[in-house]
Formats: sequence, structure tokens, C-alpha cells
Amino acid sequence: MTPYARRGVHGQTVEALARRILGGEIAEGATLDLVALQSELDVSLTALRESLKVLAAKGMVDARQKRGTFVRTRADWNLLDADVLRWQFEGGRTADADRALLADLGEVRAIIEPAAARLAASRRTESDLAILAAAVDAMEEQGDADASHAVEADLAFHRALLAATHNELLERMEMVIESGLAHRDRIVHSSPHGEDPVPAHRAVLDAVREQDPGSAESAMRALLDQAGRDLDRIGGADDAKGADDR
Repeated sequence: MTPYARRGVHGQTVEALARRILGGEIAEGATLDLVALQSELDVSLTALRESLKVLAAKGMVDARQKRGTFVRTRADWNLLDADVLRWQFEGGRTADADRALLADLGEVRAIIEPAAARLAASRRTESDLAILAAAVDAMEEQGDADASHAVEADLAFHRALLAATHNELLERMEMVIESGLAHRDRIVHSSPHGEDPVPAHRAVLDAVREQDPGSAESAMRALLDQAGRDLDRIGGADDAKGADDR
């Protein structure tokens, strides 16, 4: 599913409502007071209803006669939806909740990406290799100079790896992986405690280029292990700083 556009009043209303629900400000099971929300958000009732339709499509709200519009339980939410993931990361969650969600996504990546690397090594084309190589080169060129460009280069690599599997369903997993990866990258690239990511990515690229599925899978597992170490190291440094500040 294409990520929801954030532009305009409609997009801003969707974002505001989603973050309130995901952050617990509007509790699961709560019935929404549309008139109060309309006034508070300063939007028309039509715009509010259209925004709620977006959230309904993501399993977050529903409407029933006599009950009105209400927040569904978390078990009903489409947690793999790219927007829902992004809203959680951008919604001011606690550090512990943030780490828990990143850990969950790390486990998902550990299931998907090593297998994707194996397939990519068997199926990649010269065009696939060119895109992967360009992404690694961009990561190396950016270094720590521009975090936003370094993040985009990393996303481009993982996006290209999934595309190189030539499996349409795996390619769609980019929507899930990118949300967590982008958030993780912003944390890592803004910290001095992360390892250099280029060698690990180049090892995956080299194995894919050599059409060695086993080495590609192993290299991706090593890359993900490094990603996990980075987060653990940064989390530990942040905890120590917080303790010192107290």
C-alpha cells in the first residue's frame, strides 16, 4: 500500500488523529466525540470524516449505529502498514517503547532479509547490481557528513536488495522494513557510537555480485548483527548519560 500523503489539511488531520490513538491519548475502545474533535482540530466535519476513513482502512477505528465512531483494539490495527509504523516512531513514544518496536522489527528483518539476499544472489541482473553498488558508494561518500543522505543511501540499498529477488511479494516488504530502518538509521547516524556500515553492506554486495547465495545470506546476517550491536551500544550510552544527568 502506498504511504499516506501528509500534505494539506486532510493529511495533517489524519496524522494528528493517528498519533493520538497510537500514543494512547485516545484510548482503545473510546468513542470519538466528532463535534469536539472538529472544533479542536479546526476542520470541517466532512474533512474529519474523510480522515477517519483513512484510519478505518488501517484497522484503527470503526463506526457502528448507536455507538458512533470508536477506536478499535490494538489487535485489530494493521501494525505492518507503513504509515502505522511511521506514526508510532514519530509519535513521541518512550525510549523503552521505541526500543521494543525496533527489536520487533529487527526480528522481522532477520527473517526476511537474509533469505532475500540469498535469492538476490541467484536472480540478480546487471541492472540490480548497478543500483546496489551505487547505494553502497553513496553510503561511503556521505559518511557522517550528511545524516539524511546517509539514511537515504542505506534505504536505497535495502530497497534494491528486495527488488533483486524479483519476487513481487518480497518487494512489497520494503514498506515494512523501510519504516523501522529509517528510524534506526536516524538514531545511529546522529550518534558517534555506531560502527562503519559500509564494509558490511559491501560484503553483501560482493556476495550477490559473485552469485554466491550462501555467502550473501551470511553477509546479511552479519550486517543485521552489526545493526543490533549499534542500537545496543547507543542505548547503553544514552542510559549512562541519563544516569549521569540525574
